[in-house]
Amino acid sequence: MIKIRIGQHDDLLALAQMNKFLIEDEQADVDLTIDELKDRMKDFIVTDYTAYVFYENKNILGYALVALKEDPVYLKHFFINRAFRRKGFGTKAFKELMKYLKLTAIDIEVFDWNEIGMQFWNSLGFEPRYIRMRYKEE
Repeated sequence: MIKIRIGQHDDLLALAQMNKFLIEDEQADVDLTIDELKDRMKDFIVTDYTAYVFYENKNILGYALVALKEDPVYLKHFFINRAFRRKGFGTKAFKELMKYLKLTAIDIEVFDWNEIGMQFWNSLGFEPRYIRMRYKEE
């Protein structure tokens, strides 16, 4: 059974490492070291975000980073460790998070090139609401 706990200062290294894998998986254009990611995660959790760690027995399955003050609530990061993917843990963790937070709505952003991420979120019933675009001079 998946359990959830709030991420603490002691979790910063594990959260930063999982964030590094999330960045790789999403092919995001973020190039930060583990120490920089750790500092960024610390900034997140002492300001507007709460980190939730998913675990079963002694295994950390993944994490979520959530902005609870937004309406609807905003899910900034959602990550399941690679060893636990394709086994239903992502779906279970998301549903447990929604129950844990007593939510009926939540917003996310997904890179348009992240086909696996899009498939996962679509399988949970997410629907597109807007398109966010970026212009960047080369």
